[in-house]
Parts: sequence; structure tokens; C-alpha cells
Amino acid sequence: MVVAPSFFGNVELGSIPAEEPEQLIGRVVEATLYDITSDFSHHYLKMFFQVNEIDGKTAKTLFKGHEYSRDYLRSLVRRRTTKVDSLINLKTKDGYKLRIAVSALTLSRIKTSQEKVIRKIMDATIHEKANALSLDQFVQEMVLGKIASDIYNQAKEVAPLRHVGIRKSKLLAQPQMPTTKQAAATPAPEAPVEEEAEATA
Repeated sequence: MVVAPSFFGNVELGSIPAEEPEQLIGRVVEATLYDITSDFSHHYLKMFFQVNEIDGKTAKTLFKGHEYSRDYLRSLVRRRTTKVDSLINLKTKDGYKLRIAVSALTLSRIKTSQEKVIRKIMDATIHEKANALSLDQFVQEMVLGKIASDIYNQAKEVAPLRHVGIRKSKLLAQPQMPTTKQAAATPAPEAPVEEEAEATA
């Protein structure tokens, strides 16, 4: 049985066949946020979790990333409007590195100068959140729309907006726990997340 991380309530994500439990380490499982929250409004958000620990018959996972479904992303785009995108690399308070893609869609076409201001608001809000929150907290606020809401509330003063969202994220590296001897001598190096075939588009 594969389960979501504890901050998603250890919800069961399904099962993966394997001859030996250890073969599951590193495998990526896909689900929707709806599968986790049972809230149908979350059906468009695809979630990716990577198995990182085996506990008896339970495979525990680490958040690997998320993305909007293609159909949902397509439904957001309208003619004679502007889509403001920003790709941001960040580091959470507890040392996890992520790359996220933020998008704001306007009600009508806007000036390049307005785009730049909205992009600055995106970058500042994201980094402020990352500096203050652990990975667990950041991911929850990201996929449940809290961070996008904070960006929207500021950016709507620059131009009328129809949608703001973090449409994609990817975990790039996690902090490596040092041994007792290492802890006294050197800071912990970062461990890159094991890569599988690119799951997100």
C-alpha cells in the first residue's frame, strides 16, 4: 500500500506490484488532489509522490511535484487577454529546493510594464513564503491555493485578473541528514531527488 505524506493525512494512493519491497524505492506515483481531499474542485490538479521509505507493507512517499491537467490549463486561456508567467527556483525554510511555475491570467490585454510589476509580486510573495515555511507547509499552501490567493490579492491592484495559480512544481533537491560526526564538523550536503522519466509536461 502506497500512502501520501503525513501532511496529506497518509491517504492511501493505491498499490504498486514488486517482487521485493526495496524495489519500490524511487518509484513515482501519480494521483489527483481530489483523490486526497475528496473535494471535486481539486480534480484538475495532478500530484506526484516518490516512494522513499518502506515500513512493513506500507510504502511512504515524499512530495515530488504537481501540475495542472492539460485540459484545465487549456480552458483558462482566452483570446485578447494576457498570460503572465514566472518560473521560480526557491528553497524552503527546512532546506528543500523546488522549481515552480506561476501563471496569472488577465481579463483583458495589459501593458508590458504591468506584466513586470505582476511578475515582481509573484517572485516576492513566493520567496517570502519559502523563507517562512517548511516543505510540508509550503506544499499545502501551494496546492490548496493559499499562495496563489495572496498573489492575486496584491496583483489585482495592478490589473484586473481572472485567475492566478501555481500550475506546476518540481522538487529538485532535499536536505541530506548528516551523521552525528558530520553534524559536528560540516553542514549537510544536499541530496538530489532521484529522477525517473519526466512525469510532468
